[in-house]
Amino acid sequence: MGLSAVFHCVCIIFLLACISEVGAGKMVFNAVKYGAIADGKTDNSEVFQNVFNRACQMEGINVVLIPHGRYMLGPTVFKGPCKGHVVFLIVGTLLAPTDIASSVNVDHWISFQYMDRLVIGGGGSLDGRGSSAWPYNSCSKRPDCKPLPPSLRLDFLTNSWITNLTLINSKGVHIDVFGCDGLKLRHVNLIAPANSPNTDGIHIGSSRNIDISNARIATGDDCVSLSPGSMYINITNVICGPGHGISVGSLGRSPNEEDVRGVKVKACTLIGTANGLRIKTWALPYASSVLGLTFENIIMEHVNNPIMIDQQYCQAGNCQKEGDSQVQIQDVKYRNIRGTSSTKMAVTLKCSRSKPCQKIVLRDINLLYNGGPATSSCFYAKGVAYGIQRPPSCL
Repeated sequence: MGLSAVFHCVCIIFLLACISEVGAGKMVFNAVKYGAIADGKTDNSEVFQNVFNRACQMEGINVVLIPHGRYMLGPTVFKGPCKGHVVFLIVGTLLAPTDIASSVNVDHWISFQYMDRLVIGGGGSLDGRGSSAWPYNSCSKRPDCKPLPPSLRLDFLTNSWITNLTLINSKGVHIDVFGCDGLKLRHVNLIAPANSPNTDGIHIGSSRNIDISNARIATGDDCVSLSPGSMYINITNVICGPGHGISVGSLGRSPNEEDVRGVKVKACTLIGTANGLRIKTWALPYASSVLGLTFENIIMEHVNNPIMIDQQYCQAGNCQKEGDSQVQIQDVKYRNIRGTSSTKMAVTLKCSRSKPCQKIVLRDINLLYNGGPATSSCFYAKGVAYGIQRPPSCL
């Protein structure tokens, strides 16, 4: 076992030990002892910031402890780099503000930036109280809308862990990952109503070496969405639904976008989602690539569009009617995808006319519609099919 793995194991053991030994040693900074008030009304932003700064300025492993209770917290940024390594132990419940200014004029609720070997966990909850903000979401009408703030924003973290945490009712994305390298998300529960707008579970961009496993995601948008620059992403043992499925994209909306490559989605279950495994690109003249994707051992339960490539993606119906996507999709494998489709068209590969999909592999696809056969549809898709093919392959 390498030093990195040893450190991660020590962190998790230490994190759990802190729950029962919060008074042991100088490395534990109990927010209540520094003035935090757990009445669900008092803004604890300044106290939490002060406690974090103290922990961040010390060498070694230092714990910020949020004990049992309900703590209101305004938009807050916890920014490194730190002298040592911080364990942010949330045992209680953090409550987001509900005023309009905290909903439409900021790009975060809780943000962690520029840290190495950060651990966030503790079994507690982040309640975004999104119902106060969802009426201000205009993205269903305007593709250039300003997103509502994510509950947990993770920017430029390295070798870090998010574990044993529940996020509910985020105003926007539940967990937004950007510019990170070596981030593990384990045993997270992300929950919001199916009709909550743009409440993606985990959104990833310009990040690499991200592992998501043993998660339960039930929201109003993509369970996991991968935007440009997502590289070497592993998604394993995720239960998704309700929501919009697991999506790569949308891509090709802006010039000079980074590629998406090396994505593996394995042993996941999708239940009642609006889409299943989806790759979506705009029909615009901006070039990039999607390379080396594997979807394997996936169970579908009453899923719309279980397997879908859509290179004419159009949000809010406000898109150019003619045009070809310049995003090149190639080397995409679908293996052992089984279950039920809630639409008769279970497999749709709608690729770009000027840049057809290349090296698509369908192996052991077994998807039924209403207990009977489903259908498939291919446009400008090149590849091969092996093994069971229900519906019959269109490749």
